[in-house]
Amino acid sequence: MSDQAARLREMMSNSGPKSTCRTIAVTSGKGGVGKTSLTVNLALALSRGHKKTVMIDADLGLANVDVMMGISPPHTLSEVVRGEKTLAEILLPIGEYLEIVPGGSGIGELADLDQDSLAHLVRQLSSLEQRADFILVDTGAGISNVVLNFVLAAQEVLVVTTPEPTSVTDAYAIIKAIDRRSPETIVRLVVNMADSEGIARDVAQKLIMIVERFLKIKVEYLGFIERDGNVSRSILQQRPLLDAYPYSVASRRINLLAGFLLEEEANPPPATSFFSRLAGFFKNKGDA
Repeated sequence: MSDQAARLREMMSNSGPKSTCRTIAVTSGKGGVGKTSLTVNLALALSRGHKKTVMIDADLGLANVDVMMGISPPHTLSEVVRGEKTLAEILLPIGEYLEIVPGGSGIGELADLDQDSLAHLVRQLSSLEQRADFILVDTGAGISNVVLNFVLAAQEVLVVTTPEPTSVTDAYAIIKAIDRRSPETIVRLVVNMADSEGIARDVAQKLIMIVERFLKIKVEYLGFIERDGNVSRSILQQRPLLDAYPYSVASRRINLLAGFLLEEEANPPPATSFFSRLAGFFKNKGDA
């Protein structure tokens, strides 16, 4: 068993040279805060900045990326996990700079792979990092082990909340869970569905103050998105907000958030790839 584990570590460490790809997990403490909508439109905005972007639908309970984009993936990661398809066969290209990895139940199946199968899958997935500038992961909501595996494997984390007290409380819970396992993680806060910039900033400042008082982790306020009825209308139309209502207030804010990410200097790449770290967490059953 120890020989197998050593071979897995070696194969994963040799999965490719370090890349400058930034992996960003978009997460939330609870559902209904607009996390998936933000992920979809942020990925679209980054790709329109001529950055090769890969979006991974890793929400096991509510895999809605395809629904929000009006697409029907013929294959998912489940088939790659089972060896029925290659990664290249399930990727969905959306324009020149954006690709989607439909997760499906394949995300949960990662924990059941043997060492060699997992290492083979990691090599396929790691190829995405060699050619992408950004990988955005739409995680599930809450603090389950599956969610935390993706969050802890990513270089950066966007925590999405609304001004509602229950949403803020749940956002603190996910930040606390990250702090317990990896206090050096880069965490940014996005306040969604805010009635004004002042309200959003007040929510962010109060949450960050509580984090600074009780936790070691550092949280930065990335920005906010106004409450905008066009968001729900675009979802009903199964079109990304940036396509359906490109001049809406929410679209403008999402483009600003993408601009902040595009303009800032990327952190040095980690020693191992995102997918290697993710595989390690799954094989350890979520114990980071």
